[in-house]
Amino acid sequence: MSHHKTAQAFFDACETGKGWDACRGWCQLDATFSCQADALTDTKMLADYCEWMKGLLTPVPDGRYVLKAFAMDQERGTVVAAAEFHGTQTGEGGPVAPTGNSVVSDYAYVMEFDGDKIRHMTKIWNDVHALRGLGWA
Repeated sequence: MSHHKTAQAFFDACETGKGWDACRGWCQLDATFSCQADALTDTKMLADYCEWMKGLLTPVPDGRYVLKAFAMDQERGTVVAAAEFHGTQTGEGGPVAPTGNSVVSDYAYVMEFDGDKIRHMTKIWNDVHALRGLGWA
């Protein structure tokens, strides 16, 4: 499977809340994660991020992505995805009772490969804007 197809399969599984069990086949088991956002500051492993995304879809059950761009940088072994997250907090399990607030939040994934698997992912995201939109900040 090409890096592009691997990254697409991973992105879809992660963003639709399938969790690490579904995502790990496309990743090194010790794949790392980084994001310069307070909501994810303690998340250092890609497995933990996949579970975080799965958990987000409990309070935001209609959470979904709209893909804006998907590109392969062959020279660097990196795939970049840019998307919008759309969702409304109607479910329990968030930091506050359901607010009914909706959000559209821009973000990007930068997925770095080693061989045929993702070894590191960086998420670029303005968490304050997103959490404020949901009524969580």
